[in-house]
Amino acid sequence: MNRQFGAFTASELYCPKCKRAQPVREKLLLVLPSGDLHEFLCTGCGASLAKRTVSGPSGPVTKAAASASPRTGARRGRLLN
Repeated sequence: MNRQFGAFTASELYCPKCKRAQPVREKLLLVLPSGDLHEFLCTGCGASLAKRTVSGPSGPVTKAAASASPRTGARRGRLLN
């Protein structure tokens, strides 16, 4: 049987703060070996409404990613909301 739909993405979700369905913005939170963790944020008030994990293609690590070394002695910056 052929797959008709590859993936679904929410365009609107119910926001308890706004008390109605609002358009959402998808934000990438983490890149994990098991998949990418995304968060859905309300465009009206910025509240976090949902999270999902997207499983990526499991393949070998690319040459560029393997050769990139982490920065040593780098300052840690503050995260802004």
